[in-house]
Amino acid sequence: MNTSLPAARLRTFLSRRTEIRAVVFLVLVLVYAAVWQPDVLQRYDVTLARIALDGLVALGLTLVILQGELDLSVGSVLAASGAVLALTPDLALGIVLALALGVAVGALNAVLVVVLKVNSFIATLGTMFAVRGLAFVLTGGQPVPIKDIESGIAFGQALLGPLTPRVLFFVVVFLALHVFLTRTRAGREFYAVGGNRQAAIDAGLPVRRRLATSFVMCAVLASCAGIINTLELTSADPTAGSTVMLVSIASAVVGGVLLNGGRGTIVGALIGAAALGILQISLDFGGYNPEIKNILVGAVLFVAVATDPSSLRIVRDRLKELLGRLLGRAAPQRQN
Repeated sequence: MNTSLPAARLRTFLSRRTEIRAVVFLVLVLVYAAVWQPDVLQRYDVTLARIALDGLVALGLTLVILQGELDLSVGSVLAASGAVLALTPDLALGIVLALALGVAVGALNAVLVVVLKVNSFIATLGTMFAVRGLAFVLTGGQPVPIKDIESGIAFGQALLGPLTPRVLFFVVVFLALHVFLTRTRAGREFYAVGGNRQAAIDAGLPVRRRLATSFVMCAVLASCAGIINTLELTSADPTAGSTVMLVSIASAVVGGVLLNGGRGTIVGALIGAAALGILQISLDFGGYNPEIKNILVGAVLFVAVATDPSSLRIVRDRLKELLGRLLGRAAPQRQN
């Protein structure tokens, strides 16, 4: 009986699954929480709320990163959308205006990157500062309560067990995006654009349309996160979302989404968001300073990028090249 065949199949399966690192990281975080902060695993409402907020933005960023781009403005869009909602007397109108802001920022990013060919890092860095400034101008730099506080309080109530509207909305968005990326032609084209953009252009794929769509969807999901956050807190804070961008990028990268595009899954981004969300809540319960959380999230992002198979392959090739040069120089010396 050939016992190597199942082992080979297992290695092939594991090599194709981009979420493996996220699963390992999630297990480590759960062990840490169970041993040192067991309350985290009992306060489902707090933990799920954090995962849903950061995860919603991470899902939107995943759409952009899959195509080899970045959107640094998501945290600012979250804050500005919340400000628009809080300053609008009618709740329904405020939600519409907040979503319209997300569409506008996403369209602006798309024009800068797709039409004007500005590097996405530079383009969205500019919109990040501009939209954050808008949030401070609208609120005067101070938290602003929403007009309909009763609706905000009702929105934060659990509907099914520990599941609040925030969590349920996140689940619906996750399922919709998973189906979109795996079951539709447009979703599969996201991977093609990120994997080899020139080949996608040569194949006649609507590359510009897919890139623009990803930026708009990303900004709209950031607006949704801002709306949800403002409703549950019953106020808008211009500093809201200051760390959500880093956490969301880390969630996607930990989940196996390649920064160069073309590889990754929404499932991986979800697992990464869950792991980082539980880690942050554990640190909050442990009384750690926010700076410590930022350091750890940054360290997790660095390790995720450094341990990515493509990064390890580049390092391996460079080491082989360096070793070859050293051996090549040593050979003439031995002959002499």
